[in-house]
Amino acid sequence: MNLDVFIPISLFACIAYSIKVVVDARTRRRIVDASASQDLIRSMLEGDELQRRHAALRWGVVMLALAVGFAVIERMDWTEPTPGIFAILLGATGIGNLVYYAIARWSGR
Repeated sequence: MNLDVFIPISLFACIAYSIKVVVDARTRRRIVDASASQDLIRSMLEGDELQRRHAALRWGVVMLALAVGFAVIERMDWTEPTPGIFAILLGATGIGNLVYYAIARWSGR
């Protein structure tokens, strides 16, 4: 496996994520410096917490669905990459996202 391709991709992802974190932090700092009301600051913090919980839930459900997809591929003893294998993995990802949506909607948030 050629890992030379993954190094620039991961570097780009790290730089993009770092820029996002810095911009988000500066935006929050400006809102706080602008003497925003306590209710606005509290709602921002609660929104961030809810977003983190939902992101963890989404990744957990999607990863679980992908694990089931990989288990199906292993159980069927498929070793060559074929369109059917990719269809199973994409379908598992889609099902994971739909299950997340149903859980998020059911929880009322």
